[in-house]
Amino acid sequence: MNNPTEITVEVAYALPTAQLIVPIRVQSGVTAEYAIQASGILGKFPEIDLAINKIGIFGKLTKLDTVLRHLDRVEIYRPLIADPKEVRKQRAADGKIMKKGGGDLPA
Repeated sequence: MNNPTEITVEVAYALPTAQLIVPIRVQSGVTAEYAIQASGILGKFPEIDLAINKIGIFGKLTKLDTVLRHLDRVEIYRPLIADPKEVRKQRAADGKIMKKGGGDLPA
């Protein structure tokens, strides 16, 4: 029988070519940081720095000291390579005549 003071959570990290989702059992009341440490994911991906990488639970940004609930998925996010706002601004500057959906313009 399951221990009622234990919960199951997942810790996830993704690269452009691969992703890893580690399910773990932890004591109820643990934080996201504890789950990340306990998952062993930091040993597999040494580029993760919890002082820099943002984290979330199911796509919603959260803090390392957030207490987890049963079946939460803690996601570790990689830093953005380019600021999406700047990319959109550059696209707009490069192609002001482009219409939504792209494609060829009529002559």
